[in-house]
Amino acid sequence: MQPVSRELGAAEAGLTSKDLFEILVREHADMLSVYLRCAVRDPALVDDLFQETLLTAWKILPRFDRTRPFGPWLRGIAAKLVLAQRRKQAKSMMTLDEQMLEHLESRHAAFARLPGDLLDDKLDSLRGCLQALASPYREAVELRYREELSNDRLAERLAISAEALKKRLQRGRAKLLACLERKLALPEVAP
Repeated sequence: MQPVSRELGAAEAGLTSKDLFEILVREHADMLSVYLRCAVRDPALVDDLFQETLLTAWKILPRFDRTRPFGPWLRGIAAKLVLAQRRKQAKSMMTLDEQMLEHLESRHAAFARLPGDLLDDKLDSLRGCLQALASPYREAVELRYREELSNDRLAERLAISAEALKKRLQRGRAKLLACLERKLALPEVAP
């Protein structure tokens, strides 16, 4: 069965606005979560902003231009909420200004154009590149990002110095980026 249209123009399928909104939210929830995690350090705040974004989107849904993609509209709402939160609690947020959020949005938009309907489909290339990493780099990256270990705990677990860990993560991420750029033909990212 073919998925319901990605945009709210699927009304002809006999679905209500609420049904369409729920479908679109499910389709874009993972990318919204990734976007917010890139912009905010505190996982609890990410959850709060995620919920607030969805509530705001639902409230202003009648203003959504159905000819435009839903994902960027949803992330636009999230960006405004992130900036508002940043003004409230500058210490708990990464220092992202509007220009950085625009850059983040452009990277997400490029990622959204990759083949695959779901975030999981799009991550297949990342998984392949991760598996191709040499074991020390793969282990460090997986522990850092899957288990979310702090650098101190990670260095301790790998029985290496903090400096060696920083280098290993830096090289591992660089190798992952190079692999992804080759596989996906992504434009290079300025450091």
